[in-house]
Amino acid sequence: MTTSAISPWPLVRQGAQHHPVETLQYLLRARGHNVTVDGIFGPATDSAVRAFQQQKGLAVDGIVGPATWSALIITVRQGSQGDAVRGVQEEFQFRNLSGDPNKGLQVDGIFGPQTDAAVRGFQQALHQEIPSVTVDGIVGPVTWQALVSGMLSG
Repeated sequence: MTTSAISPWPLVRQGAQHHPVETLQYLLRARGHNVTVDGIFGPATDSAVRAFQQQKGLAVDGIVGPATWSALIITVRQGSQGDAVRGVQEEFQFRNLSGDPNKGLQVDGIFGPQTDAAVRGFQQALHQEIPSVTVDGIVGPVTWQALVSGMLSG
Protein backbone atom coordinates (compact mmCIF):
# COMPACT_ATOMS: atom_id res chain seq x y z
CA MET A 1 0.00 0.00 0.00
CA THR A 2 1.39 3.39 -0.90
CA THR A 3 1.45 6.22 1.61
CA SER A 4 2.48 8.81 -0.98
CA ALA A 5 -0.66 10.90 -0.47
CA ILE A 6 -0.48 10.78 3.33
CA SER A 7 1.13 13.88 4.83
CA PRO A 8 4.72 13.26 5.95
CA TRP A 9 5.63 12.48 9.53
CA PRO A 10 6.35 15.73 11.36
CA LEU A 11 9.83 16.51 12.70
CA VAL A 12 9.57 17.09 16.44
CA ARG A 13 12.47 18.04 18.69
CA GLN A 14 13.26 19.64 22.02
CA GLY A 15 11.43 22.95 22.38
CA ALA A 16 8.32 21.76 20.54
CA GLN A 17 4.98 22.20 22.28
CA HIS A 18 1.42 20.99 21.77
CA HIS A 19 0.47 18.65 18.92
CA PRO A 20 1.88 16.06 18.36
CA VAL A 21 4.06 16.18 21.51
CA GLU A 22 1.37 14.63 23.74
CA THR A 23 0.99 11.73 21.32
CA LEU A 24 4.77 11.29 21.26
CA GLN A 25 4.83 11.23 25.06
CA TYR A 26 2.04 8.62 25.23
CA LEU A 27 3.93 6.44 22.74
CA LEU A 28 7.16 6.79 24.73
CA ARG A 29 5.22 5.71 27.84
CA ALA A 30 3.78 2.76 25.91
CA ARG A 31 7.38 1.80 25.10
CA GLY A 32 8.34 1.81 28.79
CA HIS A 33 9.77 5.33 29.15
CA ASN A 34 8.48 7.18 32.19
CA VAL A 35 7.72 10.65 30.82
CA THR A 36 5.03 13.10 31.88
CA VAL A 37 2.41 13.81 29.22
CA ASP A 38 2.40 17.60 29.33
CA GLY A 39 2.73 18.56 25.65
CA ILE A 40 6.16 20.10 26.22
CA PHE A 41 9.19 18.49 24.55
CA GLY A 42 11.64 19.26 27.34
CA PRO A 43 14.81 17.58 28.62
CA ALA A 44 13.02 14.49 30.02
CA THR A 45 11.24 13.81 26.72
CA ASP A 46 14.50 14.43 24.86
CA SER A 47 16.28 11.87 27.06
CA ALA A 48 13.51 9.33 26.52
CA VAL A 49 13.61 9.87 22.74
CA ARG A 50 17.39 9.42 22.69
CA ALA A 51 17.17 6.27 24.83
CA PHE A 52 14.50 4.87 22.52
CA GLN A 53 16.55 5.71 19.43
CA GLN A 54 19.56 3.94 20.96
CA GLN A 55 17.47 0.84 21.80
CA LYS A 56 16.19 0.65 18.22
CA GLY A 57 19.56 1.26 16.56
CA LEU A 58 18.43 4.57 15.10
CA ALA A 59 20.44 7.79 14.78
CA VAL A 60 20.55 9.16 18.33
CA ASP A 61 19.81 12.82 17.64
CA GLY A 62 16.73 13.52 19.78
CA ILE A 63 14.78 14.44 16.63
CA VAL A 64 11.57 12.48 16.10
CA GLY A 65 11.31 12.08 12.33
CA PRO A 66 10.03 9.32 10.03
CA ALA A 67 12.35 6.55 11.26
CA THR A 68 11.69 7.25 14.96
CA TRP A 69 7.93 7.65 14.53
CA SER A 70 7.78 4.41 12.50
CA ALA A 71 9.62 2.52 15.26
CA LEU A 72 7.59 4.17 18.03
CA ILE A 73 4.03 3.54 16.86
CA ILE A 74 2.09 0.54 18.11
CA THR A 75 -0.80 -0.88 16.10
CA VAL A 76 -3.99 -0.71 18.18
CA ARG A 77 -7.58 -1.78 17.55
CA GLN A 78 -10.81 -2.35 19.44
CA GLY A 79 -9.98 -4.20 22.66
CA SER A 80 -6.50 -2.62 22.96
CA GLN A 81 -5.66 -0.72 26.15
CA GLY A 82 -2.93 1.52 27.48
CA ASP A 83 -0.83 4.52 26.55
CA ALA A 84 -0.72 3.81 22.79
CA VAL A 85 -4.54 3.99 22.80
CA ARG A 86 -4.32 7.24 24.79
CA GLY A 87 -2.10 8.56 21.98
CA VAL A 88 -4.81 7.77 19.42
CA GLN A 89 -7.48 9.32 21.64
CA GLU A 90 -5.30 12.42 22.15
CA GLU A 91 -5.27 12.83 18.36
CA PHE A 92 -9.07 12.93 18.32
CA GLN A 93 -9.13 15.32 21.28
CA PHE A 94 -6.79 17.53 19.20
CA ARG A 95 -9.40 17.41 16.40
CA ASN A 96 -12.26 18.26 18.81
CA LEU A 97 -13.13 21.75 17.61
CA SER A 98 -15.89 22.31 20.17
CA GLY A 99 -13.36 23.69 22.66
CA ASP A 100 -14.96 21.49 25.32
CA PRO A 101 -12.79 18.46 26.22
CA ASN A 102 -15.90 16.74 27.64
CA LYS A 103 -17.47 16.65 24.18
CA GLY A 104 -14.55 14.94 22.46
CA LEU A 105 -13.33 11.39 22.72
CA GLN A 106 -12.25 10.64 26.28
CA VAL A 107 -8.54 9.91 26.74
CA ASP A 108 -9.00 6.83 28.92
CA GLY A 109 -6.68 4.29 27.25
CA ILE A 110 -9.54 1.93 26.42
CA PHE A 111 -10.15 1.26 22.71
CA GLY A 112 -13.90 0.77 22.90
CA PRO A 113 -16.81 1.45 20.54
CA GLN A 114 -16.44 5.27 20.62
CA THR A 115 -12.75 5.15 19.75
CA ASP A 116 -13.50 2.57 17.06
CA ALA A 117 -16.19 4.83 15.58
CA ALA A 118 -13.83 7.84 15.63
CA VAL A 119 -11.06 5.85 13.93
CA ARG A 120 -13.41 4.48 11.27
CA GLY A 121 -14.86 7.96 10.63
CA PHE A 122 -11.33 9.35 10.23
CA GLN A 123 -10.35 6.50 7.90
CA GLN A 124 -13.54 6.99 5.87
CA ALA A 125 -12.77 10.70 5.42
CA LEU A 126 -9.19 9.84 4.38
CA HIS A 127 -10.49 7.14 2.02
CA GLN A 128 -12.48 9.82 0.13
CA GLU A 129 -9.18 11.53 -0.75
CA ILE A 130 -6.88 8.51 -0.77
CA PRO A 131 -8.70 5.38 -2.03
CA SER A 132 -5.90 3.09 -0.82
CA VAL A 133 -6.72 3.89 2.83
CA THR A 134 -8.59 0.96 4.37
CA VAL A 135 -11.55 1.60 6.68
CA ASP A 136 -10.95 -1.18 9.20
CA GLY A 137 -10.81 0.52 12.62
CA ILE A 138 -7.18 -0.57 13.04
CA VAL A 139 -4.66 2.17 13.80
CA GLY A 140 -1.62 0.88 11.94
CA PRO A 141 1.25 2.75 10.24
CA VAL A 142 -0.85 4.61 7.65
CA THR A 143 -3.55 5.77 10.08
CA TRP A 144 -0.93 6.73 12.71
CA GLN A 145 0.97 8.79 10.14
CA ALA A 146 -2.20 10.56 8.99
CA LEU A 147 -3.15 11.32 12.61
CA VAL A 148 0.28 12.50 13.79
CA SER A 149 0.89 14.59 10.68
CA GLY A 150 -2.30 16.52 11.48
CA MET A 151 -4.43 15.46 8.52
CA LEU A 152 -8.10 16.48 8.74
CA SER A 153 -7.41 18.67 11.76
CA GLY A 154 -8.32 21.94 10.06
